[in-house]
This record gives sequence, structure tokens and C-alpha cells, in this order.
Amino acid sequence: MTRIDFHSNVADKLHYACRLIRKARAANSKVVVYHHDLAVLRHLDEALWTISEADFLPHVMADDALASMTPIILSNTRLDQSPHFELLVNLSATVPDHFSLFSRMIEIVSGEQQDTLAARERYRYYQQQGHTLSHNVAK
Repeated sequence: MTRIDFHSNVADKLHYACRLIRKARAANSKVVVYHHDLAVLRHLDEALWTISEADFLPHVMADDALASMTPIILSNTRLDQSPHFELLVNLSATVPDHFSLFSRMIEIVSGEQQDTLAARERYRYYQQQGHTLSHNVAK
């Protein structure tokens, strides 16, 4: 069953996601980042290139020909067609379809009221499904 970690009160979701992805890659994890809006993923794509001069974070969009060989995938499509299922980072305000195929999922939640309320609904949903949940408040 998927282990789900909520990271809440995040000031800048994209910057936080970049830091989290960098940490996951340092641990040699493969990552899929999900958001339904392609524009958000394009901003994340740019941010991953500029987060650190010292780190190389190889990433592509899910439909890229190199996706199966790339450790970081940015996806707004069906997650069941992902090339790997280790860590899913959810930047959207909804429960991603097929999230349960992943070993672990991290929900990144801003401090904005609408985002927080949507996250509470997702938390309850996951809890009712029997997933192991944890909650971390960003500092």
C-alpha cells in the first residue's frame, strides 16, 4: 500500500518540489511529479534547471522518448503509464488517478486556504482507504 506524506504550509510549492526532488535524487530515488496543468509543469521544468548550479536533475515530460531512461518525470497524463512507480509528488489539488501504483507519494500543500481545504479532503480519503499517512509542516 502507498505510503503518503503531506508537506503543508509550503510558501512556494515549485521551489519546495525542486528541493524535495533534489533530495530524492541524492538518495537515488526515481520520481514522478504530477499536476494536471501543463503550464505548472513547464514552470517546474525551468525551476529544475536553475535550482542549483552544482546539481544536475535529469528530467523530461512523461511523453518524451527518453522517459523510460530518465529518473525524474513530469506528468499531466495517466500515471499508470509511468515508466517507474517509486515516488510520486502531487502538486495538484486532487487525488491523482493510479497513485496507489506508487510505493510512496508526497503531497505538497501551500498555506493558502483553498489548497489546505482540498488537502484535508484528500487526507481523509487516503485515511479511509487505509494508507499510512504522515504530516510535516514546512518551516
